[in-house]
Amino acid sequence: MPAEAVLALALILDALAGEPAFLWRHLPHPVVLIGRVIALLDQGLNRGSFRKIKGLAAIVSICGAAVAVGILLSRLPLAPFWQLLLAAILLAWRSLVDHVAAVADALTRSLPEARIALGRIVGRDTTEMDEAAIARAAIESAAENFSDGVIAPAFWFLLLGLPGMLLCKAISTADSMIGYRNDRYAEFGWAAARLDDLANWAPARLSALLIVLAGAVPPRSWPAIAAEARRHRSPNAGWPEAAMAHALGVSLAGPRRYGGVLHDEPFIHPAGNRTPGISGIRRAIGVLWRAWGLFLALIPALFLLKRLVT
Repeated sequence: MPAEAVLALALILDALAGEPAFLWRHLPHPVVLIGRVIALLDQGLNRGSFRKIKGLAAIVSICGAAVAVGILLSRLPLAPFWQLLLAAILLAWRSLVDHVAAVADALTRSLPEARIALGRIVGRDTTEMDEAAIARAAIESAAENFSDGVIAPAFWFLLLGLPGMLLCKAISTADSMIGYRNDRYAEFGWAAARLDDLANWAPARLSALLIVLAGAVPPRSWPAIAAEARRHRSPNAGWPEAAMAHALGVSLAGPRRYGGVLHDEPFIHPAGNRTPGISGIRRAIGVLWRAWGLFLALIPALFLLKRLVT
């Protein structure tokens, strides 16, 4: 079965079924297994001298193991079935939508509930956030994770099959665990963070384009989106966030707290509405559903193009 067909079916299966909670009560999720390996390497290697070299060795080992598992699964009997199943599990679309929608639902009840729901999808402090800050953070997370959790693994699946998707998830998981600029991980996590930047370079810009098209953003807004994306602290996350800000007419990013420390970061689309509220979150979900649909529609077109070229 062509990789394009497997990916299209996996996207649909993930959108319909989401994360089967009953399964993960009995079995560890593949990302959890990757995380356990990273944690062991962190515990064993992140000490003493030459931490940057040790971190590089750790991420190379993790990536090599992920690719090896992907190749093995791709050669098993009924390989397309295993590829479809694992790809649907690793695509985080339905889980993303459900978690972001949960923030909007919680906001209809109380701020404390909304802060708890938001805390499940962002790493920043949420304890003092008001409704506007919660809504902006939820929208930002939705846009960024659409790129990191859906488009990036799908992109690498199209390029390199299941080994590419597992490689992407291994890099992303490593970055989320050790790719921090603090005393503990500045050296050990350096290679993981830089590799994540590289792996997400193209998917982030593709995600921004999909959001622009799904949100009917005028083409004249693209230079502003690109300029705002480049001012973001991340070389990639700013692209889908800036695209979403323009699609909704809202202002995103800005100051936020991590570990009790205020980080004074610039607003994206500063002229936009800074109080998007519950409706803003739900509109963002709608834009992302349309962007997801556009990406799904592109897959058979890519297959036909590949057939014509070869």
